[in-house]
Amino acid sequence: MTGKIYLVGAGPGDLGLMTLRGLEVLRRSDVVIYDHLVGEGIIALIPNNAQRIYAGKIAGHHELSQKEIESAMIERALSGKIVVRLKGGDPFLFGRGGEEAEAIMEAGIDFEVIPGVTSAVSVAAYAGIPVTHRNFCSGVNIFTAHDKRNLIPDFSETTSIFLMGVGNSESLQRKLLETMRPDTPCAIIENGTTSRQRTIRTTLSHLHSSIVSKNINPPSVIVVGKVSSLNLEWRSKLPLARKRIIITRPENRAEILASKLRDMGAEVIMLPTIKTRILHGAIDDVNLSSYDWAGFTSVTGVEALMTLLRENGRDIRELDGKIAAIGSATKEALTSHGLKVDYVPEVFDGYHMAGGLAKFGGKILMFRAENGTPEIDEVFTKYGIDFTNICIYRIDYVKLSHVPDFADIIVFTSSSTVRGFAQSTDSLRETLAVCIGHQTADEALKAGFSRLRVAEQADIDSLVEACAR
Repeated sequence: MTGKIYLVGAGPGDLGLMTLRGLEVLRRSDVVIYDHLVGEGIIALIPNNAQRIYAGKIAGHHELSQKEIESAMIERALSGKIVVRLKGGDPFLFGRGGEEAEAIMEAGIDFEVIPGVTSAVSVAAYAGIPVTHRNFCSGVNIFTAHDKRNLIPDFSETTSIFLMGVGNSESLQRKLLETMRPDTPCAIIENGTTSRQRTIRTTLSHLHSSIVSKNINPPSVIVVGKVSSLNLEWRSKLPLARKRIIITRPENRAEILASKLRDMGAEVIMLPTIKTRILHGAIDDVNLSSYDWAGFTSVTGVEALMTLLRENGRDIRELDGKIAAIGSATKEALTSHGLKVDYVPEVFDGYHMAGGLAKFGGKILMFRAENGTPEIDEVFTKYGIDFTNICIYRIDYVKLSHVPDFADIIVFTSSSTVRGFAQSTDSLRETLAVCIGHQTADEALKAGFSRLRVAEQADIDSLVEACAR
């Protein structure tokens, strides 16, 4: 059975600018052939079981030739694989997507083109430059500065955008000066939409010298025209602008945190270091109504119990004792299922929860992870409390297949996320670790992180505030 090929535009680099459709097919891919300009946050979302083929092209060095890339796509699709050809920007704008589509059609393979946000417009927008403005220009031109035919027209009253122009900036400047004024405003935007974005504003007569003196490197976009004199930049004013933040919590639990950090200007890379697995059959022979208290340590525990109840044809009416929860998120999860929470410790960790329940007394049933932290058991034993643990889910560590070369902050939402990260890589230990609580911070310290910051409360908003601080 023949597979299918998706030509996917990954956008200019920022994960938030990749389309929903692109992310959808990426997450169910068998093979991903990706370019040099694909953002780190997007690469991190490639499934761990997918084959990764790097097809980056840098000036003077091509990892694979164009023919080899096309052959790799076709061969794997013919073997029944779902192949994602992941390209920076938009696949049909200087991305050789047209050539690849022609090769796929000739091979008789089904394919789909998923457009991407082009750097020609988005990078300028992130630098506060509208490529069209009715008070300045009546159109926009998009060129490749690698045009060997040198067919750059004279459009002095429009905006001209040049991709891949850093290496050819001297000849580009010389050609443009044949038809344009030397004082024409220009902007060079390096690493657009990422945490490393840099914008240099100059004039056409100083275009090449500015690139050299400021040590501008690819990938960069050059904007030439009157609109380059405008500075409507918005991103740099956000609290986490130019910060790259790694989130280590499970993929299905990370999006709210990631969204809040992106709202504050951060480039977010999701690297889940753990995943949870429900332990089916865990409550089969348990009389839930025979306990005075039921304790929950996480949202995952709440959802796992609800799944197990449904599987057994049972429901929450069996929980007729009082209910305790660690943290506001766990409380909200219980409330959403119609359960009233009677106790939440002031400090959102197992040690303080166990200490609080010990004061109430009675028989206590704790819904736990199979390999969770032991502090709760130690406190209950110390006070002679009658308690029972039911392990309803397990935390498995995820081996990271790709770790970025740098980050400004790593966010850890539990001790297990720290252990998962530590088991995957020895890198990034100099990075600031922002932790959800003191137990997590202690684990990060043991793992070799020396720069630590702890959220004031064990919740998402406090984590975001700690990152901003």
